[in-house]
Amino acid sequence: MLDSLRGFSLLGVILMHMLQQFSIPSPPEARVPLFPEMDETIQWIGQNFIMGRFINIFAFLFGLSFFIQLDRAAKKGTDFRGRFIWRMFVMLLIGLIGNCFYRGEIISLYAIFGIVLVLLYRAKSWILISLAAILLLGIPRIIQVSYTAFYKTEQSELTQQPEQRRVVVDAEPTKPTFLNTVKYNFTEGLKGKLNYQFGFFGRGYLTLALFILGLVIGRTRFFEKAQSSKTLARLFITFVICVILLTLLVSVFPELNFYALMSGDSENIWSGLAVMTFNDMKIVVFSGAIVMGFAWLYQNRYFTKYLDVFSPYGRMGLTNYEMQGVIGCFLFSLWAFGSTFQSWGITELFLLGIAIYVLQLVFSGFWLKRFLYGPLEWFLRSATYLKKQPFRKK
Repeated sequence: MLDSLRGFSLLGVILMHMLQQFSIPSPPEARVPLFPEMDETIQWIGQNFIMGRFINIFAFLFGLSFFIQLDRAAKKGTDFRGRFIWRMFVMLLIGLIGNCFYRGEIISLYAIFGIVLVLLYRAKSWILISLAAILLLGIPRIIQVSYTAFYKTEQSELTQQPEQRRVVVDAEPTKPTFLNTVKYNFTEGLKGKLNYQFGFFGRGYLTLALFILGLVIGRTRFFEKAQSSKTLARLFITFVICVILLTLLVSVFPELNFYALMSGDSENIWSGLAVMTFNDMKIVVFSGAIVMGFAWLYQNRYFTKYLDVFSPYGRMGLTNYEMQGVIGCFLFSLWAFGSTFQSWGITELFLLGIAIYVLQLVFSGFWLKRFLYGPLEWFLRSATYLKKQPFRKK
């Protein structure tokens, strides 16, 4: 089931990245939408049902897989932690290569967090849960905004002179070439990614929390045990109710001014922080509802055969994720096909994302009929053991 769930999560990932044009911006006038009304609907769906939800599942499954790998090794009398750290260094290299194409790739970040998980592996579950709670509650963001508000950082000083403030537009290099894109991705693009992950939005802290929760859930062997359909249904309903309650709770607060909150000049700093925390929690709980709903349907034999369709994609999750970034780079970069696809509307890009996913899905099934692993999965496995692993099926 986990491979199918991973494959399903990557469907949401590519759809959201297509709507975001893989972080390659284009001027608003570049788009010539064919279905403007449908565009608004799909954009709303993306913001409220896809963004952040599916990548959360991908992160959670990484933490869960981490436990499974170390647990299986422990049952064989092997301490896999040292080799896993080396595995993360190899994965970091894969991620950095992926960053050449897509500045928003997260495999390199996952590799670093994987090393953190090794350090936390022996910690008691209550410690891990407490740490995950601190991250989910946005404590790092609270500390950052509080510091900005009370000690007037350089950012807050800029807001005091609005006439001198210059809006910096994230854009590709002036001369559109692949080498300039690579250079930009490892300079300004990297700064922007790190700021998004560990700055005000704190996406990286949320990801680390999901890694930790994956480790904790792995310890409970929740997915190894045969959960009853009623249990999964109750958990799904519970998560859905929590999403509704958190949505209603957020609606009680005044509209959030992100820039004022970041600069420390907001008159409602604490309510703004509360809104961001509740939104983060809502997205995480929404992801939980998707996982439980998927597991619930998977228990039904009628749905199992359909959900297993996603399994080949999930088994080649690393390869498919990195290929998404490469494809996105060629589609939207001006040195490739950007002059064409940057003009497409939301609806067309959404449908194109589905088409790309289906092609990858078909290719994954074709590949795994002949090979034991995806290309990058085989390379990672061989590099982990420093020995060429079996690749072709006999």
